[in-house]
Amino acid sequence: MDTEKVKYIELRPAEFRIRLRQKPLAYLPLGTLEWHGEHLPLGADAIQSETLMLECARRFGGIVMPPIFLGPDRRMETETGNYFVGMDYAQSTQPRQMLAGSAYWVSPGFFLSILDSILEQLQRAGFKAVFADGHGPSRRIWVESIERNEKKFGLKLEGVTPDLKSSWPYMVDHAAENETSIMMNIRPDLVDLSVYPKGELSPVMGVNGSHPCKASANAGKEYLEKAIALLAPKLKAI
Repeated sequence: MDTEKVKYIELRPAEFRIRLRQKPLAYLPLGTLEWHGEHLPLGADAIQSETLMLECARRFGGIVMPPIFLGPDRRMETETGNYFVGMDYAQSTQPRQMLAGSAYWVSPGFFLSILDSILEQLQRAGFKAVFADGHGPSRRIWVESIERNEKKFGLKLEGVTPDLKSSWPYMVDHAAENETSIMMNIRPDLVDLSVYPKGELSPVMGVNGSHPCKASANAGKEYLEKAIALLAPKLKAI
């Protein structure tokens, strides 16, 4: 196992200065605490995005920030005065309901304020570039705000931009075959497909995409390596 220290929270000041000089690039995992089916952990977004960034930092340089656990998503008010968020009222969630464990929602405007605060601090710490990705709605807002934030903070910002989107293989469903395969590759101890009857391929509640029982660790490894390969030219150029 590669023990190279690339996490911001683990670096001593001298180690931080060395890595920053080598590659002034910060990685920002866009996570959530969100229902990902009965078979995946609630922090799947953060685990997947952080793992991708740890691998990139070890190969190309840079420093990995702690994952964000708050994120934007669609929201629907209920007659009881509460609200549904994201997968609570997706087509695969019948009847609509507050799915267990989802505790991440903030408004898009507040999420932009969070990003502003983080980018201000990263610029102050000496970073020149930031790559962020993870949770789908967070990914979208990050990319949409890149031009604005580059001008505001003088940083080079990267994400799953339109030039990558059509071929991007990583975290492209919600707890279905793609994300389940990724989790089977990086954290198999956190995946439990036994919650679904053997061979059962009907839709499962709160999951968008191909049935998770079609997932495999080998496919997850391929998704991870393809994502790293797509990012390599951008990250090496920083």
